[in-house]
Formats: sequence, structure tokens, C-alpha cells
Amino acid sequence: MRVLNLSDNWLFTKGNNEFCIEKEIDNGEHITLPHCFNAIDGQSGDGMFKGECCYQRKLNISNEDINKFTFLEIGAASIICKVYINGQLAGGSECGFSMFRVFLNPFLKAGENLISIMVDNSSHDDIYPLMADFSFYGGLYREVKLIISEALHFNLMDNGKDGIYLTQRNIDKDIFELKINGKIVNELSDPKEGKIQFKLISKEEKIVFSKILDVKVLKETEFCLVEEIAKPNLWEGLENPYLYRLEAELYYEDKIYDKKTIEVGFRTIEITPDKGVFLNGKAIKLNGVSRHQDFAGVGNALTKEHMDLDMSIIKEIGANSIRLSHYQHNDYFYTLCDREGILVWAEIPFISVPTTSDKENKNAKDQLERLIKQAYNHSSIYCWGVQNEITIAIENETIYEMVKELSHMARKLDSSRFIAQANIHSVANESSLNELTDIVGYNLYYGWYYKEIRDLEKRLDEFHKTRPDIPVMVTEYGVDTNPKLHSYNPVVKDYTEEYQLLFHNNALKTFNERAFVLGGYVWAMFDFGSEIRNEGGEKGRNQKGLVTIDRKIKKDTFYLYKAYWSKNSFVKLAGSRFVNRHKELNDIVVLSNLENVKLYLNNQFISEINTSEPMKKFNDIKLTLGKNIIKVEAFDDAGNIYSDEMILNHVKEIDESYILLKHEDEKHVVNWFEKFDLSNVQEVAIKEGYYSTFDTIEKLYENEQAKEVFRKYFGEVAKSQQFKVMKGLMTIDSMSKRSRFNIPKELLSAINRELNVIAKKQD
Repeated sequence: MRVLNLSDNWLFTKGNNEFCIEKEIDNGEHITLPHCFNAIDGQSGDGMFKGECCYQRKLNISNEDINKFTFLEIGAASIICKVYINGQLAGGSECGFSMFRVFLNPFLKAGENLISIMVDNSSHDDIYPLMADFSFYGGLYREVKLIISEALHFNLMDNGKDGIYLTQRNIDKDIFELKINGKIVNELSDPKEGKIQFKLISKEEKIVFSKILDVKVLKETEFCLVEEIAKPNLWEGLENPYLYRLEAELYYEDKIYDKKTIEVGFRTIEITPDKGVFLNGKAIKLNGVSRHQDFAGVGNALTKEHMDLDMSIIKEIGANSIRLSHYQHNDYFYTLCDREGILVWAEIPFISVPTTSDKENKNAKDQLERLIKQAYNHSSIYCWGVQNEITIAIENETIYEMVKELSHMARKLDSSRFIAQANIHSVANESSLNELTDIVGYNLYYGWYYKEIRDLEKRLDEFHKTRPDIPVMVTEYGVDTNPKLHSYNPVVKDYTEEYQLLFHNNALKTFNERAFVLGGYVWAMFDFGSEIRNEGGEKGRNQKGLVTIDRKIKKDTFYLYKAYWSKNSFVKLAGSRFVNRHKELNDIVVLSNLENVKLYLNNQFISEINTSEPMKKFNDIKLTLGKNIIKVEAFDDAGNIYSDEMILNHVKEIDESYILLKHEDEKHVVNWFEKFDLSNVQEVAIKEGYYSTFDTIEKLYENEQAKEVFRKYFGEVAKSQQFKVMKGLMTIDSMSKRSRFNIPKELLSAINRELNVIAKKQD
């Protein structure tokens, strides 16, 4: 078997799509993969192209190779992809984050062949994600490879990656079982007799075992080998991510026809509802970050260098877990997590709103199957996430059934890992949705979108009291932060670095003080593209990251996390971008995992602090007019000195550039209610056969009178792109249960008074 990289020599065009299926592109752009056609506009906030584009290249097939078996492997194409060979449709995918392969033999000829790949990122009501707070980039954004195989090979077309699945489990105190199973495929009609040699090799290149299986293959033959491993070196997360190497060689007539090399770690993970997570019997808190797969100026077309950089930054902060959200990520990044000892929450884009056009929810199931089969062999993955905030529009039995089906499917595909979900805050603690997975996560933004910072701990305590048998964690929490903005008195929605520090310090303390909280995933590690956003002084991006989207600025809160999590000694002065200070007395905030810290002002010793708190504060430091040099020194137990320095200018006038200029907000639905008289409104007894607040917005829009009632109270909100995908699910009643609409109870009665006199058409 040969694997060839086809990343170069591509032509790209947004036009002439039908034409370029069969004929060469005229005046196309010469590009190299990976490629994203929303690299700029997907992060600009000025409108993002969505539609079908064409990628094209030529492929020469020799007379020798035409008699072999050829597959095209596409790492991912967003969101819909169709592959044409010499003008004929050869295959495609509607799973925009998964790898897929196309069998090319029926379409190839010896000599020159034309590959045309159509990629479409426009919206489709049965393909996920339907709606989310991130840009749906388009492109052929991962590597494309050509696989030329002999007649006998490990299965390439089961929606998996290797055709081999490794399952490890602890069966006794120091004994693990390794199950190796998969399928051999014979492309020819006559049976083939071969053999598979398996070797498990340690990091020190010692052979742990070597076994041979004889196989006779007509068309397809399954194989399975189970071996006991005594006292293996364990995969111990950050402390020692020890990996073995399994080599599987497929022989026919003493010639190697196929070979796979797969890394595997041996570990146990236990999750309890009262004491949290145990890795190999050792209690750990999941100190997690969430990550999207995009980068400034390249969209989602990340190279290995981009992913290596991300991993190095995540390692610096000291995180031991990553939520790879909200879809399947590049296989290389899962491999990095294996090798670095990072536990992974892996998930599918069954997010925000479910499809109403596909009752079987086929696309979510397809994406789940590909995620699990393709990432199955990664030791870092501890759970499969089956939904994220899927009840944004409505919570009902239909959604419960969808989540239940996905949970059962995940468990059938992989019984060795946990099944998880991430709920929006409005899902009640008592909801039966919480009973459908092993782990329940909540995305909680107390102190940003609703209520106060300290309400986070109240909610977690209430959940544990109500559901003491369900393991819980916080799967998202964060605040948008523009590192240009600063305040002496940080408050919600000021987008300052100072407010971000307060918010996250509270969250980290809350998790650490509660053994039952498994941990959390800060939203997010990096700022990311979000075409719908225009806030905090930036368009086209979500700024909740600890690091900017270009990875150039580590916000102060990055170092707060480092102070909580990292074992590498350091000290960092917060507020270094808040240079111009108009007050004479200033609190100096220091972030460090060292206890002993000394402060110097203009080379003069001022004060000393001894505390284990990661965030330390020197109060009321008096600045002189003009330039001031602030320096801190921190000391470890061995007497090593760590230092940081910043310059603060004491100025007479406030620097207005640190304050977000707030334009008068557009009237939200909550403001429109002020013009309605809701006094003395009587509750309405709903009559059957007439419209009400319990009908979907889509149903109301089928009747002109009912539509006008909706528009009277909610204006043109239903025309927004985000609301459009919810119209078939959301009712006015379900809107009233969402804090962002803030609909008073009296308004429901007022609306029903007008709707419930409009008769529905009789079927």
C-alpha cells in the first residue's frame, strides 16, 4: 500500500461550478491544501460567503497502478462535498468535520484524470450544525491523500480510519486486556489466504507480545485477538503519557500487503457523582479548556504547525483536559493529546437546534459514527459528547428521544468510554434529559448573560442536592474580553481584562471547593471566528478566549489559569496593557503559583506578600506623575528568583481608549413590551382549533392574521438568520422560558387574547 499526499497543484474557483465538473477551470486560483474560502470574511463580521465552490487537480495513473485499488482520502470538507472523477460522481460527504474516502477504480483511466471536488458551506435544514455561535467555514480544509492498495487490505471503507480497533480494559489489579479487532477486505473474487502479524512494542522498543493470525478472505473477514498485558506502564496523563505501539502487518504469499501502526495507552478512568474523576485510581480535577479549530487569517485550514502552537500554549497553561468543540477535530490534534497526556471530551455538532425535516436525525448519527470510529484508538479520549445546548429553542420529548438514540448508538459503538452532554443553563436540574448520559455538563454564564458571578456556586450546589447520583461539570463558562479595554471598577459587559479576571477567579475557586464538580472547560482557550458577532469593539469573532485568535496576546486571565494549574514556577503582573492610569493610588495585581512575592516601584522596595492565592493584590500603590516602573520578584523553595516588570504612566486625564464606546443598542424584544399596557391582563382559557402561544412560529406564519400578531409584539425578529432555523421548533411559550427574551407572564395572556380568536384551517 502506498499513500501519496495530494496537497499541491490545485485550482480553485467560486464560479462556473457546473462547468468545472467535467472541464478544466479557466483562470482559477492556484492553491495548496489545506484551504478555507472564508479565511478572511469568516472573521470579519462584514458578511460571509456561503455557497458552492470547486477544487480541481489532475491525477496521473500509471499502467501499473490502474490494476491496483485506489482510494481518495479527504481529511474534511465543509460542509457538503461531492467528488467527481472525469466528470462522473464518485462519492461525497455530508459530514463536514469528518474524514471520508472514495473508491476511485470505476472512474479512473490510465494516464491523466481530472478530479473535481465541489464544496458547499451553505445552510441545509438536515445537516449539522444548523445554528451556532461560530463561523461555518467552507473549504477543503484538511489534507487530501491518494491510497493505492493491493487487493488484500485492512478495511478502508467502514467510516473508520485504520480498519483496526484497539480496546483496553483493566481486568485485575495489575493486568490489562487488549482487544484487537477489525476487518480484512479482498477486492478480488477468488479467496485469498493470508496472515496478520501483531506486535505490541514498548517505548523502549521491547516487544511485549508477537502473535500471528491466519486469515482466509473471500470478500470480507473479521478478525479478533485478545491478549493479557501484565503490569503495563500506565498512561498517566500529564505526569507520564506512556504509549505503546501496535504494529499490524498483513501478509499474502510472504509479501506485506498492508501495515498499520497505532499508539495505545493503558489507563483506567472512574467518574463518581460525589468525589469526581479518578485516573488510574488517583483523584484529579479536570482543569480543562475548550478549543475551536480556527486561526486568524486562515479560517479552519490549520496546518500541523498551527496545531503544534496551540498545544504548546495549552501545555503552558497547565491544562490536563480539552473539550474539542463542537465537532470532530483533525486526527493529528487527537494524537497530540495522546502524546501530551491531555484528556479529551470529543463531540459532534448536534448543537443548538435539531432538524425538523429529518425525523430519523440521520446526519447526527452519521457524524457520531464517523467520530467514534475514526477517533476510537486515541487513548486521550475519555467521553463522547452527543449534544450541546440542543434545547435552545425548545425542550420536549422529541429532543429527549433524539439524545437517547445518540447515547445508545455511542454506547453500542464504544462501550469502553463515557457518554456526555452539555446543557444550556435553562435545562432544569430535574429534567429527564439529565438521565440520558453518564456525565452531565452545564454551560453556565452567570455574571455575563444572566444573574451574578456568585450564582454559579448556588446552581452547582442546587444541582448536586437535586441530582446527587449524576456526575456534573461546567462545560462552558467565560466572558468576552478585548485586551485593549480596562477599568478601575470592572462590571459586566465592559469587556475589560479586569472583569475577566474576577469572573474566572470565582469560577476556579468554585470548582476547587467542590469535590463533586468534575471540573470545567473554560470557554474558550482562543478567540474564534463568529460571523454573527459585533460586540466588545470587534466584529466577526467571539472574544471569550484566554488568548487572541492570532495567538499573539495572552490575556491576563491566561496567567491566572497558569497560576492555578501549572507546576512551572512563574510570576506575572496583571494590567500591563492598562498603561495610562489617571488615579494616583492603584491596586497592583500579581498572578503567580509562588507564595512569596515582593513589589518594587521605581527600583524601591514597597511591600511583600506571602499567600498561596494564585491572584495576589498590593493595595493602594501610589504612583508619581509620569512614568513608573513596577517590578515584582517571586521566590520558590530553592531560593530561585522569578520576576516581571511593567511600565505605568500616571496621567492627569482618563484615557478614553480603554472604555468601550457603546452605541445605543437596537431595541430588543424586551424593550418593545414597554409600549404595551399589561396592567389588568386576565389569563386566557385556550380554545382548541385556534392559534395560541403554544403554536410554533412557523405555524403562526402560515396564517396572515396570526403572523401579524407575532410581528406586532416581536417586530421582525423572526427574519434573523439565527431565528429562522428555530421557527419550526420555537413557540412564544418556549421563548418565554429563555432569559434572553425576558417575556413577562402577562404578555403571554395578552398575545393569547389576540391569537386565540383566529381559527385554524381544518385538515
